Amino acid sequence: MFTHEPSRAEQVEQLLRNARLRDELEPLYDESIGRVGAGHMTTDSENDFLESMLEWERAPMLRIRDWFEPRLTVPSPGQLEDQQISDVLAHVIHRLFEKSIVLDFTNHLDDRELYTLIYRDILPSYEKKIDRRGGFLHWDCANTNGAPETWLRYYATEDEREMWEEETGGDLPAREAPPYDRQLPQAPL
Repeated sequence: MFTHEPSRAEQVEQLLRNARLRDELEPLYDESIGRVGAGHMTTDSENDFLESMLEWERAPMLRIRDWFEPRLTVPSPGQLEDQQISDVLAHVIHRLFEKSIVLDFTNHLDDRELYTLIYRDILPSYEKKIDRRGGFLHWDCANTNGAPETWLRYYATEDEREMWEEETGGDLPAREAPPYDRQLPQAPL
């Protein structure tokens, strides 16, 4: 396999970029920056990481519906018939994916439940709007109430279920297949 060896000029440019990024991050310095070093990754990888940190620090905190121009507004779930819900849901999921928002673990919810979750919890949620290429915001639709039961019932592997049981001493819910087979846009975790 061929690996690109950076030229001396590229190495100098990467080091200068690294110094500039560290200077820009200095006022925001915390222990996470101190853990990044050339001994752990290449200078190019370190620079990418530092750029992502700087982008995170500078990103505006906005409601997800305000990430869109114009603002993404959708009708309340109570205003829509079942067939309308399915059509609007497909449109909203597509729009969210355009902004790199991915919905994970949705197959336990029917269309109205998922639409209601998007309407009530996702669109009004404040999140950092980061426009980094390849970065995705994953929304865990199985853990909306902070309880692991839905994830354990429908999505956890047997190993994950056993580990949870050993760590918590809690009772596992019966394993079930999710009732809906929804194919949504996917992105890497």
